[in-house]
Amino acid sequence: MSETRKPLLGFVGKLPSGSAFGNSGKTHCPLCMGLFKAPRLLPCLHTVCTTCLEQLEPFSVVDIRGGDSDTSSEGSLFQELKPRSLQPQIGIFCPVCDAQVDLPMGGVKALTIDHLAMNDVMLESLRGEGEGLVCDLCSDREVEKRCQTCKANLCHFCCQAHRRQKKTTYHTMVDLKDLKGYSQIGKPILCPAHPAEELRLFCEFCDRPVCRDCVVGEHREHPYDFTSNVIHKHGDSVRELLKDTQPHVEALEEALAQIKGTNSALQERVEAVAADVRTFSEGYIKAIEEHRDKLLKQLEDIRVQKENALQLQKAQLEQLLADMRTGVEFTEHLLTSGSDLEILITKGVVVERLTKLNKVEYSAHPGVNDKICFSPQEKAGRCRGYEVYGAISTKEVDPTKCVLQGEDLHRAREKQTASFTLLCKDAAGESMGRGGDNVQVAVVPKDKKDSPVRTMVHDNKDGTYYVSYTPKEAGVYTVLVCIKEQHVQGSPFTVTVRKRHRPHPGVFHCCTFCSSGGQKTARCACGGTMPGGYLGCGHGHKGHPGRPHWSCCGKFTERSECTWTGGQSAPRSLLRTVAL
Repeated sequence: MSETRKPLLGFVGKLPSGSAFGNSGKTHCPLCMGLFKAPRLLPCLHTVCTTCLEQLEPFSVVDIRGGDSDTSSEGSLFQELKPRSLQPQIGIFCPVCDAQVDLPMGGVKALTIDHLAMNDVMLESLRGEGEGLVCDLCSDREVEKRCQTCKANLCHFCCQAHRRQKKTTYHTMVDLKDLKGYSQIGKPILCPAHPAEELRLFCEFCDRPVCRDCVVGEHREHPYDFTSNVIHKHGDSVRELLKDTQPHVEALEEALAQIKGTNSALQERVEAVAADVRTFSEGYIKAIEEHRDKLLKQLEDIRVQKENALQLQKAQLEQLLADMRTGVEFTEHLLTSGSDLEILITKGVVVERLTKLNKVEYSAHPGVNDKICFSPQEKAGRCRGYEVYGAISTKEVDPTKCVLQGEDLHRAREKQTASFTLLCKDAAGESMGRGGDNVQVAVVPKDKKDSPVRTMVHDNKDGTYYVSYTPKEAGVYTVLVCIKEQHVQGSPFTVTVRKRHRPHPGVFHCCTFCSSGGQKTARCACGGTMPGGYLGCGHGHKGHPGRPHWSCCGKFTERSECTWTGGQSAPRSLLRTVAL
């Protein structure tokens, strides 16, 4: 049975130009616009004629290819898994959605055949009084009857011969016109490895349909069953995946509706602000007209910036929605119209595509807002020698203008809280004067990037944010401060965390005699002594520094780090004194 002789079906999603095929989209190629001939199913679930795909200009890239590939093909079903190696990868772009298609080793003809398309094209040909259908045996005459047993379309002459043969004498013959109400009249799907055998079995180990010869050859000792027995399990898995995909279509449609509403609100707001600017400028004649033109240009720049952002988000969501719809519509059509074997053959491509689409991340909310206001009372400097008023403000934080402040920006101590302040500013470098921004802070050890330090961000509601964190260990840390997923000025930066401040083991006293209660054995790090066998210092006696100090290290500052290292001649226990 030649796959290039008969018109076949392709399933076409929404084209980039916005055109739709309606019912013809299931039977006509999006490139040649004719009935499908040898249709191939692409990984993006679009179907195109084999000859049309071969006419597309391929491109070559270097890719790491192994036993698993993004491109599922019927020809690759029976190839052995090869070790991963660096090989040139040939690919094309889908003519419908412009998705990249990595071709298998056999090229375009190794892509999956769309058997569901072949059935629909044949049905359409039947509804057109058989036009275009030729006999499966002689390939010369028009079809008159169909053998329901052999699933073959026959002309009058071949039908007579079919009845005369002993093996086919009792086959059921049906007039072609009587098949117009049928929804399934496809031919048997033959094994690509054994063309004389029909695919009736399913190898569970290899997850692919096989024939009788396959199970006694390459798939010997593999668990297998009839396709009619396993279709329920595999069909249910595809239905569950379809169920998970359908909500995304509704979410994307809602997101596009919000985009449209925000765009309308933006246009209305721009027009309102422009009207305010024009009204305010009338009283200043030439000077104000010049100032007005500057304001309108600034407003136009804001509009273009916001509108471009909305249009970009809209285009991305529309493309994703088109891909989602293509996947949902194709899968629904496959599950409702495809045979058990057709579902099993196409399952791999469908599951792979729907899984990939479900992993795509998108924002269901507009990326920009319509926050534009005109402040007529705000001073705007001088224009042509006149003091002018009126300024346009979006009051959106600009991460590149934000400032980090604080003594602990680049230094900290282990197990002690360090802090700094973030001052948020707009694009003009002015303080926001309000809070509510999404500030994200991460403190990551340089040698332990998978163990970030817990941070606290306090909104002061005045455009400043108090950030604090407590490093557990000494070392070098990287601090990242972001607003709207963009680094602020000076971020990221490094912080050197030193060891914890050493406390004093002794006492801060005026002298050893007073702090120890007159003990003769008590000593002090200042080195002072007293007559009478006293080993510590005393007021007015030899070695006393004349001011309060620490008994452990001799420092004069009460709030200081102890410098005693344990290397002095006096035992550490003797350096401790008793506070009265």
